[in-house]
Amino acid sequence: MENIIIEIVDNIGIMKINRPDAYNALNKATVEEIDDAIEGIKQNLSIRVLIIASDNNFAAGADIKEMQNFNPEEAGNFSFTNTFNKIAALSIPTIAAIDGYALGGGLELALTCDIRIASETAVMGFSEINLGIMPGAGGTVRATKLIGESKAKELIFLGQNVSAEQAERIGLVNMVAAKENLMDTAMKLAKKLSLKAPIALKSAKESIKNSADKSIEDALKYESEIWSKLFSSQDQKEGMKAFLEKRKPDFKGQ
Repeated sequence: MENIIIEIVDNIGIMKINRPDAYNALNKATVEEIDDAIEGIKQNLSIRVLIIASDNNFAAGADIKEMQNFNPEEAGNFSFTNTFNKIAALSIPTIAAIDGYALGGGLELALTCDIRIASETAVMGFSEINLGIMPGAGGTVRATKLIGESKAKELIFLGQNVSAEQAERIGLVNMVAAKENLMDTAMKLAKKLSLKAPIALKSAKESIKNSADKSIEDALKYESEIWSKLFSSQDQKEGMKAFLEKRKPDFKGQ
């Protein structure tokens, strides 16, 4: 792979976009590599958490040079939506470690993750409106669900960037870390998550996702059903046994 770097450290997958000369802008080739990497991560059962990051700039949007002369059909074929949906659908927890610019498609990529950590110097925003388009890879949908319709409209309609502090205040990111501590903070969180029961994490993520478009009655029914099924797992037996024995559990994902 030319445009991304994949590492695995102690059950933690790390995927970094590696186009420093283009501020890690997302072109079609890069997104295709991300797609291939996600397919591999789905098959690798040893990976319990995924961190998506980049050095200096998370991703400064889509590659404008590549898109400039598209017609509607070409734009549709260029869309990152299918790949971003694959990231959002991963059963394992995902963390975006955001440094530098996360604009347009870069912010949309970050929004596919379960948890977002930004460096103090990170800058985020949807700049598409200034280019005569709008977010088209989940921005209008995921941002609205995350921070509410009013704030999402403000970000998208104005096309203005926000600082890491502002992003944390409106709920766009979960936490802010010093630039030099960003990856350490992400890795510490990923390590904590990697020690949790994988099947329980998967079920919790599934229940949260299911509740988004269901009535509260249907969502609660589904939650109860998948909660009950967890009592057939070895991890449930180990977790409760470890609690009673006053020791740390050793979850196997079974």
